[in-house]
Amino acid sequence: MSDLIVHVTVNGEARRWRVEPGDLLLDVLRREGLWGVKRGCETGECGACAVLLDGEPINSCLMFAAQADGRELLTIEGVADGEKLHPVQEAFLDHGAVQCGYCTPAMVLCAKELLERSPKPTEAEVREALSGVLCRCTGYKKPVEAILAAAAAAPKTRGKTARRRRAAR
Repeated sequence: MSDLIVHVTVNGEARRWRVEPGDLLLDVLRREGLWGVKRGCETGECGACAVLLDGEPINSCLMFAAQADGRELLTIEGVADGEKLHPVQEAFLDHGAVQCGYCTPAMVLCAKELLERSPKPTEAEVREALSGVLCRCTGYKKPVEAILAAAAAAPKTRGKTARRRRAAR
């Protein structure tokens, strides 16, 4: 098989990958040094490998890397602004929502997407946003509390920005 060239934006940076047709996005991201993308079940059940693809959560273990050509990816490594943590990351720390940390990157990404789409979510909406991420340590109580706290503390403009970005697609 011949290699494919994939042009993708990862965490705001244009990248050029050489991949084989069967390479999974999960494997390529980890090969590129993005270790926050966790290898879990490899069947799409646990959500530990979640990343945002064009702003939407996806399980990177279920997607071929070549399918990301021309798309934008966000991994946990791109959520903070330099040394300044994203408000969701701050809330996870403040509320003790990080236990072993294995699912935390995926939870933070799913929460970030939720708050961009729905700046003041209900508890049910938060639980639904996290439903694709299996966590055996937290019982989800503290992550849910953290996300609701981040939403309560957030400026109201976040949802408008996400709606404008989606409408432009």
